[in-house]
Amino acid sequence: MTKISVLGSTGSIGRSTLEVVSRSKGQMNIIGLSAGRNLQLLKEQTEEFRPKMVSLEREKDAQEFRQSFRGYPVEIMYGQEGAEAVARLEENDVIVSAITGINGLRSTLTAVQSGKRIALANKESMVVAGPLILDAVRASGAEIIPVDSEHSGVFQCLTGENRDHVKKVILTASGGPFFRLPIKEMKDKTLEEVLDHPRWKMGRKVTVDSATMMNKGLELIEARWLFGLESAQLDILIHPQSIVHSLVEMQDGSVLAQLSPTDMKIPIQYALTYPERGEALLPSLDLSRVKTLEFYQADEKKFPLIKAARLALEEGESVSVALNASNEVAVRAFLEGRIRFTDIPETVIELMESHQKTKVASLEDIYEVDRETRVKTRNIIEQR
Repeated sequence: MTKISVLGSTGSIGRSTLEVVSRSKGQMNIIGLSAGRNLQLLKEQTEEFRPKMVSLEREKDAQEFRQSFRGYPVEIMYGQEGAEAVARLEENDVIVSAITGINGLRSTLTAVQSGKRIALANKESMVVAGPLILDAVRASGAEIIPVDSEHSGVFQCLTGENRDHVKKVILTASGGPFFRLPIKEMKDKTLEEVLDHPRWKMGRKVTVDSATMMNKGLELIEARWLFGLESAQLDILIHPQSIVHSLVEMQDGSVLAQLSPTDMKIPIQYALTYPERGEALLPSLDLSRVKTLEFYQADEKKFPLIKAARLALEEGESVSVALNASNEVAVRAFLEGRIRFTDIPETVIELMESHQKTKVASLEDIYEVDRETRVKTRNIIEQR
């Protein structure tokens, strides 16, 4: 039986992971859950899966949780220390890292340091701390299996291949809800319209990132570290059908592709069972019903955050940290109704133009750049 802990269990990826586990016919067991403030859902998950340890974001929620589970042998933690405790449970076989944003960095690094398998859905950890995480992988012997559908697709295409033979990796993007919309009509798009993704059901932050295409920019940086690639080897194609998740061009001209239905349970299950493959949780992909597979170049004038991410990919160090931090602040401001949709890329680009690159050699360096960037980004927003 595979013993699993889920960091971010009440989020979109966390909920899908628990669904995969519940349908595993007893082959998987949940031993740890870490969540934010969705106390009711965590209670339901705890009642169903009976983990050994649970962690919440706030101490007051942990105290309430203890009252609800008095008499049940579950250890209840809270805060960053709690998430890290779940990540380092000795019994873990797999830790699913699905906490959104840089908030998931410390627990992801703790999971890597444990030397276990990490099913990685927290792309921001690799974006801001790729070299540090890879150093920890080499030191601990941990194994990272990506959960993002695009990176999972690349991983599957490259299994058994000589990576020196890779010419280019192409990540596909749905284009979000505004791919076919003229630039001039994007300015006044509402939050409801932005969150109405045509293909995927995701959390609010990542859905906004999909609409601005920042999600794909972050994935370029993540792919650089996951697969040891250079900027020139990475590209994006918009693929509205979201059936082909990745393409890998080899040096002999062959192009490998990974196709599957549009559902995150497939890459999640693959990361949990690799190198085995579990039974399908969805109906088979019927290409005769799909009929058309379209591919388009991404318009960087319409989606300028792709260009910003390219800069961060090439510059590295503090530039990637600043990009991620500024975007997180701008997206939150949009979700709270304080800025317009098109203010997100304008804010991030203004921050990037003023950022002075510095070396980041430790977690402390990363968090310092992150803090400074958030302050500067808030100032930009307030001045709008």
